[in-house]
Amino acid sequence: MPDLAARVEALWNQRDQLPAGDESALSIVHEAINLLDRGEARVAEVVDAEVVVHEWLKLAILLLFRLSRIQTVELGPFEYADKIPLKRGYEAAGVRVVPGASARWGAHLEPGVIMMPSYVNIGAHVGAGTMVDTWATVGSCAQIGRNVHLSGGVGIGGVLEPPSAAPVMVGDECLIGSRCIVADGAQVGDGVVLGAGCILTGSIPVIESWSGIEVGRGVVPPWTVAVAATRPRSFAEGHEFGLPCVLLVKQLEEGQRHDKSSLNVVLRDHGATL
Repeated sequence: MPDLAARVEALWNQRDQLPAGDESALSIVHEAINLLDRGEARVAEVVDAEVVVHEWLKLAILLLFRLSRIQTVELGPFEYADKIPLKRGYEAAGVRVVPGASARWGAHLEPGVIMMPSYVNIGAHVGAGTMVDTWATVGSCAQIGRNVHLSGGVGIGGVLEPPSAAPVMVGDECLIGSRCIVADGAQVGDGVVLGAGCILTGSIPVIESWSGIEVGRGVVPPWTVAVAATRPRSFAEGHEFGLPCVLLVKQLEEGQRHDKSSLNVVLRDHGATL
């Protein structure tokens, strides 16, 4: 793999001289994308509590877009024109895909993943037993843990550039409520419950309701229940507005299983639902 990384980086350094359709270059790029597709490599991972980005794999994806030609794909009455084929081999991979769902080649879905009509982009990694519910999207290079429920309409942001930028990281055993947006390299720890409509980006403050302390920005700590909220901020001429934040309303025991009925009670007490 280090040899492949070096070859991809060499191609990137001469990208302006590479014509579209260059078979030699595409052969190297396809080798890297196949590693992502099979789950033998991933764009990012957490090592010692820090997100490590494997930039060369992002470079391979960017080169794939640059070198590939648009092709027409027909599926029954539907016609598409794209540079990247759709993912295949779901049954052999133990993945359930409901009609209307699609994932791109270069995304990896572990066994037990369920895709309702939804979308998973290239470079993303979705862990075993995770449900990608109706109209949810998993953006390019996003990393989703095991046994996660991405509820209806959830938007998980993607990132390809700059290559060093960390993608969204969602841990294991999470419940992401309907219409939540998690983007801009935000991190969601293991066991987190995000109430419906939360917006979490890399710059959104995360605040403990029981202490009033801002514990960070863009990172929801493990085994907490969080809801969308606002906090006041004063502007010029005495004007005050509420700016968005994410409010931690409950600390769960590590490994505590999610009982949706009891969680909904907690969330409703704070004006939110799943």
